[in-house]
Amino acid sequence: MAKVNLSKKQAYAIIGVLIVIVAVIALYENSTSSAGKADIKFDNVAVSSSYLSQLYDVATNMTLANNIGIGTASSYPSPSGSNVSLTSDGMPEMLYIGADYCPFCAITRWGMIVALMRFGNFSKLHYMTSSATDYEPNTATFTFYNSSYSSNYVDFQGVETLTNTYKPLQNMTNEEGVIFSRFDSNNTAIPADERDAIPFIDFGNKTIQIGAEVSPAIINPYNWNQVLSFLQTNPNSPVTQAIIGEANVFTAQICNIDGNKPASVCNQRFVKTVDGITGA
Repeated sequence: MAKVNLSKKQAYAIIGVLIVIVAVIALYENSTSSAGKADIKFDNVAVSSSYLSQLYDVATNMTLANNIGIGTASSYPSPSGSNVSLTSDGMPEMLYIGADYCPFCAITRWGMIVALMRFGNFSKLHYMTSSATDYEPNTATFTFYNSSYSSNYVDFQGVETLTNTYKPLQNMTNEEGVIFSRFDSNNTAIPADERDAIPFIDFGNKTIQIGAEVSPAIINPYNWNQVLSFLQTNPNSPVTQAIIGEANVFTAQICNIDGNKPASVCNQRFVKTVDGITGA
């Protein structure tokens, strides 16, 4: 092997370059980590009416919804096989079981909120970040704990079982526990190692969603304002394609259990697109 002799000046130059590279990597990792940690201070802080209003405008932008269609959503809801409808207050019920720590719940809530805003209004939503020690730590999201939702078309029940530090938060009712057990934790049609999974969404007992449709990695680098900015200004961004795509899938499920109301939503092209792809 040939021997390479370096002068002291050359050696110091190489060492200097290596130090700069290491410093840049450390700075990037620290800034990314710090950004996630900085978001934690907003845990359980009420979402402002201004932010909700802007998100509502995104949700009800049917041009955006139609242009994106299914987006990058996958792993669609499946037929439950049940002939008993899930209802509440005289309306079909959409039941969500999740937890604040769960990163896959974190990305799913974005799509759920956008979808549900097309049928009604949220109040008392709070900011939340997913677990600091799980996959895609500190993902910016919301919590349904202590929130309320009003609609003339669908009743929504959201259950967050654990905090983002894995402490008990909410218990399922007996009926919710039976539903979760039947379609998820004790469902022999699901591989044993995939049971008990969250997020779990029951659309009126007609279709069931277990797990996320998109990866939380898509939004993990961003805070709430950055995610909203993508939704408002960049329809081609991975963030918008993911969130609007999953919202459109959820919207189609709701339309299929509430009699396709309101027509201003359920008659949109994207609903038919979703139905054609998912077989809803």
